[in-house]
Amino acid sequence: MVQERESVQALPKKSENFSEWYTQVALRAELADYTPVRGSMAIRPYGFAIWEGIQAWLDRRFKETGHVTAYFPLLIPESFLKREAEHVQGFAPQVAWVTHGGQEELSERLAVRPTSEAIILPMYAKWIQSYRDLPVLLLQWNSVVRWEKATRLFLRTAEFLWHEGHTAHRTMEDADAECRLILGIYRELIEDVLAIPVLVGVKPPSERFAGADNTYTLEALMPDGQAIQAGTSHFLGQNFAKAFDVKFLDQDNQEKYIWSTSWAVTTRLIGSLIMAHGDDKGLVLPPRIAPFQVVIVPILGRDDAKVLPAAKALAARLSSRFRVKLDDRDAYTAGWKFNEWEMRGAPVRLEIGPRDVANHQVVLSRRTGRSKETLSLDGLEDTVGRILDEIQAELFERGKSYRDEHITQAGTLDELVAAIDRVKGFVKVGWCEMQSCEDTIRERTGASPRLIPLDEEASGKCVVCGMPAKVRVYYARAY
Repeated sequence: MVQERESVQALPKKSENFSEWYTQVALRAELADYTPVRGSMAIRPYGFAIWEGIQAWLDRRFKETGHVTAYFPLLIPESFLKREAEHVQGFAPQVAWVTHGGQEELSERLAVRPTSEAIILPMYAKWIQSYRDLPVLLLQWNSVVRWEKATRLFLRTAEFLWHEGHTAHRTMEDADAECRLILGIYRELIEDVLAIPVLVGVKPPSERFAGADNTYTLEALMPDGQAIQAGTSHFLGQNFAKAFDVKFLDQDNQEKYIWSTSWAVTTRLIGSLIMAHGDDKGLVLPPRIAPFQVVIVPILGRDDAKVLPAAKALAARLSSRFRVKLDDRDAYTAGWKFNEWEMRGAPVRLEIGPRDVANHQVVLSRRTGRSKETLSLDGLEDTVGRILDEIQAELFERGKSYRDEHITQAGTLDELVAAIDRVKGFVKVGWCEMQSCEDTIRERTGASPRLIPLDEEASGKCVVCGMPAKVRVYYARAY
């Protein structure tokens, strides 16, 4: 018998120590680990399999909408980064610099990319000459470095993985339509695949991407009552085009600046998955993103000669429709495996022993409720498919109910302060759009303005100054 590994020992309770629970799930489910480099993590194969699932889904959708993949340099000359003043000011505190090549001091510092606008736009200046060259719809899959002071696995690390889209358009309307298109794709990924409900809107000016005219955002609410930014799509206007002199000859024979966008989701989504769905037994993965949707555990003993071939045949049969893992390791007991796959969040576990082989059946356990049911092997594919769909829907509806129960409204600043402390979720308020009023809310609540919703009209008065509200804003404490 192998000594019990840490991965199947009891976790801290999610309701009592959310932060430590989160860290232990990320480590024990073997999603990631700490490295000797401050603030950086190693993504382990099981965690990277989740990221690969996100990549594959997005890559398919991007190709369907005409986007193509490219790659741009990791290092950006300091003079390029400085060309867009607001952009460099926004990222300056987080930039890591390369100052030497070997023993030679560089004549100009090179920034390790915090984002790639400053290296991509100069290339667009070379490639775009005419309206016939537009639109340009590029993205790249890569890592970026932002020198964070406080880090947590997946949620905030010095280096993280993402894709970044960078597009160039002939008109303002085309660029804004691109931002909204990407916003819709992200929402489909996060809600339909990851089963995390989101609110959709735009950021107030203080929260926009540095150098953008507008930032569209998707905001999710985690079980500890804090919000998390799940994805963004930035309307850059002509700011970067003017900084890097990206012009084209239009149909009217006039030279004009392009309109550009950028957008991204990151490995932060894996952290959101852990928090949104996990429980005191560990990770809970939505079937559509789980590396293994079905785990088969043979109950081995005296009848191995019958059970193991039956388990292998079942795995082969189900693999044509689902992502299947046959756990036939003989160094661990069946009970140990049950605990491990609960920790790792497999949506469905199938158990098959001598009696099951004799009766042409399996025992199915759902990760969401850990209930067990005995099922006939006849038509098992359809039964498993139905159950996986039920689990996917259950996780989304559970998250949606929690989010909706934790959205409140405040009419005064005192009500807002009380709601942030009491409800620990989103609080809707009216805002006059004066920065001084936003600053007052931040100081009193410790919360930030997460979004101005796209589908809600302003009404009433500003929660701070009492002037007529121009917009509605959702406030929350956030990661």
